[in-house]
Amino acid sequence: MKPILQLYRGYANEEELIVMGHVFRRTYDYDFQKKNFKNATSIINQFRIKTLKNFDVYLKCDNQEIHTKTLDDGYFKFCIPLEKETHFGWIEYEVSIKLEGEIITEKGSYIRPHKGKLGIISDIDDTFLISHTQNFFRKIYILLFKNVNDRKVFKDVVPHYQALSSAGRHNKEEENAFFYISSSEWNLYRFIVKFTKIHHLPRAVILLKDIKRGITDFFMSGHGNHDHKFDKIKHVLEFYPNLKYVLLGDDSQHDPILYERICKIFPVTVKAVYIRQTGKNQKEATKTILKNLENLEVSVCYYRDSSEAIMHSKSIGII
Repeated sequence: MKPILQLYRGYANEEELIVMGHVFRRTYDYDFQKKNFKNATSIINQFRIKTLKNFDVYLKCDNQEIHTKTLDDGYFKFCIPLEKETHFGWIEYEVSIKLEGEIITEKGSYIRPHKGKLGIISDIDDTFLISHTQNFFRKIYILLFKNVNDRKVFKDVVPHYQALSSAGRHNKEEENAFFYISSSEWNLYRFIVKFTKIHHLPRAVILLKDIKRGITDFFMSGHGNHDHKFDKIKHVLEFYPNLKYVLLGDDSQHDPILYERICKIFPVTVKAVYIRQTGKNQKEATKTILKNLENLEVSVCYYRDSSEAIMHSKSIGII
């Protein structure tokens, strides 16, 4: 059986390129048809994958071939110094693996944002994708039995995100650096890409949690330690230090706490924090955190409908 090469969207600044992916021994296609049980099988199959560790991987970059090997979970990551000026915008890259004389090549893309002023980091579940993460059984039911075509975004979230993506840009081709950073695992990457395309959400770099390789892991998807999310957000702010950031999340899990930690470490970098209210009432703990952020001169918006978030973004001049 041929190994399978899966690439993810990468990103670059003036000095460094970062691209990543997985090498699988076995994977299953996600069935994007509307049949309910087919969808359940597809989703569960995403957690039955087998990965290849210490497998040779080759990146083609600036007419040279750079070699690395996969980590124990089949994941690979190239952090490459850039020696010459590259283009801006989305740029194609190429990775190959070799097996018994046969070369398997895949093409991915990475963004090198045009010089700008704004970076946007958004959570996924219950921030733009309706997931009901607070209700375990409902969340699992929706994940299993609602096909990607039937899953919904919150009203007005798309115009808000599109406005943030193009904020401060006069050229339609130019986009702000946009990241979706979530506690979902890499297993759901293809689902997330497809969903964001269906709903015309901004094309973004997607950074997820370590891949899971068992059906029991499926039921714990999105749970557990959220420190990986904090680390990834911190990394992005350090990677593009000259941008001002907008952070978008919700009050269903740990976003307010994580965002508060980020704002304390980067006191001049975060411009605004948006937290979606997921229950009937606003949470006192979240209100306390947001009040504290206002003290740090971060603009905050605790909203139920994205129309409120749009009005807020206009009122502070970011869109």
